[in-house]
Amino acid sequence: MAIVLSFDIDGTLEVGDPPGGVTMEMVRRAHELGYLIGSCSDRPLSGQQALWARFEIPAAFIAAKHQLEDVRERVAADSYYHIGDRELDRQLAEKAGFGFWWVDEAIDEPWLLMPPTEPGSTAVP
Repeated sequence: MAIVLSFDIDGTLEVGDPPGGVTMEMVRRAHELGYLIGSCSDRPLSGQQALWARFEIPAAFIAAKHQLEDVRERVAADSYYHIGDRELDRQLAEKAGFGFWWVDEAIDEPWLLMPPTEPGSTAVP
């Protein structure tokens, strides 16, 4: 079962500005378990790409926050989730048909309770 985990950056990931509670190690672990990892953020796409490259975590997608619906069209998966820290994150996730976790909920890694994708799965370009 393919599952997309979309992360906001600022206020969500530990490397955000401001820092959030989701560590890059948590993200790495989810990727290693087969989840399709990426970001939908207010940051420029080039900045998002640089972040994933810096931590050597292959991103299945990157997009502007308001483009969550586009991610759903581009990335084939059975389930879609967005993790963020603002009400706008929640609203955009729901509009795009994504489940949503607040960053405080995500610290407990709720995705570990879901069946991961097949190892080696990749996103649809």
